[in-house]
Amino acid sequence: MTNGGYDLNLLIPLRALLEEANVTRAGQRVQLGQSSMSSALSRLRVAFNDELLVRVGRDYELTPFARELLPQVQATVPLIERVLTGEPEPDPRTARRTLSIMVTDYGIMRLHGALAAVLAEAPGIQVDLIPLPERPMESERDLVTHDFVVGVPGIGIDGASLPLLEDDYVCLVDADNPAISDGTLSFDDFVALPQAVAQFGRLHFTPADRRLRELGIDRREPRVTTSSFLPLPTVVAGTDLVAVVPRVLAERLGPLTGTVGVEAPFGSVEIALKLWWHHSHDSDPVHAWFREALTAAFAAEREAAQQ
Repeated sequence: MTNGGYDLNLLIPLRALLEEANVTRAGQRVQLGQSSMSSALSRLRVAFNDELLVRVGRDYELTPFARELLPQVQATVPLIERVLTGEPEPDPRTARRTLSIMVTDYGIMRLHGALAAVLAEAPGIQVDLIPLPERPMESERDLVTHDFVVGVPGIGIDGASLPLLEDDYVCLVDADNPAISDGTLSFDDFVALPQAVAQFGRLHFTPADRRLRELGIDRREPRVTTSSFLPLPTVVAGTDLVAVVPRVLAERLGPLTGTVGVEAPFGSVEIALKLWWHHSHDSDPVHAWFREALTAAFAAEREAAQQ
């Protein structure tokens, strides 16, 4: 099908190419061979008078024009598909859809109750939970290729967001650690104790990391490192290690591991988890329903906890 010299059949390959920023992956996604996808890219370059994808080393990058084009394509293709197939706007509660969410293990722990409530309302929706990348989100690609990201501000996310939940950090130590005095840990003892640190990537700093760096505390060579918060209570148990973890994680896992969370001697540092998405999803009815339902479920959880 063509319109004004443009082949509408190229819209599907165009979306895949812009979202994947890779010819091979785009071809696999739309089930086209390498030569067919390369031919589609050539035709698209002629149609738009732009390279769209350019090689940078072994990878591809979107041209400035392609970056501007991507959200328009993402918003337009589903509308065209519904018009051409005669399908009505989907009811989110009966739609069959897979949504991907990039999130940490701590985020999954906090997400569980609200997510279960939302999925119970929409049994046709499936969710893929995907780890956050080890690098900060230097481009829109992570938001473009996934439906949502759950994370704190300051890790390179540039999109729309809604608040989910708040927490703060505590110091996690073994319950019998002699450094604890009257349930507290001094700043000097915190600095002196060997550190167990969750490292999410060489350039990815948590709010607590940023506070400690401001205070001149270097935790770049800790005694033990993990790739997430969840193992830290088990790692700290029975040792003289200290870790900095979210309060709720310490409250839930501390009693199971013989560890305790004590007030951080470097001051209160807030964790404000948000639900992020790319603006191109704004007009997607299933996406919009899901994010509104999820934030409403978290609000209901907070109200129930306060009663």
